[in-house]
Amino acid sequence: MPLRLRPNDPTFYDLFTESANHLVDGARILAELLGSATGTGLSASQQIAVQMKDAEHAADETTHAIIRRVNSTFVTPFDREDIYRLASDLDDVMDFMEEAVDTIHLFNLEKLPEEVAEQIEVLQRAAALTAESMPRLRTMKDLAEYWIEINRLENTGDAVHRRIVAKLFSGEYDTLTVLKLKTVVDLLEAAIDAFEHVANTVEQIAVKES
Repeated sequence: MPLRLRPNDPTFYDLFTESANHLVDGARILAELLGSATGTGLSASQQIAVQMKDAEHAADETTHAIIRRVNSTFVTPFDREDIYRLASDLDDVMDFMEEAVDTIHLFNLEKLPEEVAEQIEVLQRAAALTAESMPRLRTMKDLAEYWIEINRLENTGDAVHRRIVAKLFSGEYDTLTVLKLKTVVDLLEAAIDAFEHVANTVEQIAVKES
């Protein structure tokens, strides 16, 4: 087995953990927006949309910091391509969540299907698990439970998404509302799928480094 140089510099692991913590913030903001869009009106939606935009900008800064670190480091803790991919996957999750919040605000959606709460619950759980797991990249230990659970959550998210879409086309909503709501639930589904991409990348890294 070839000798691998693994730097002791914890910066990459700290940055990936920071990136995952931004996702925890994003999922929390999503939950706050849901509370303002379940029949109580959207008086707070603009403020929440601004909070989400700020969270997305902070996540971008962390992503850029990871890329700068890769470009300025001679020996990285694992393959550069995998570092780029993981940083991009984490960034994608935040982008989809931010787009969902912005869409809710721009479409002036005053009420969302109750099942959207289940999508957001999946996102919050996936974000928490990701934040807990990123520090384990340093040892590459105890990560299998992470990608297995994320896969389970993604399957749950798929089932919820199908139920919401079926409800949207049940005749309960007018055509324009269906289009608006489906845009939102599709973005939330995309965010859940993006978490699976993160988990898949983590699994690939762990297999290579084992």
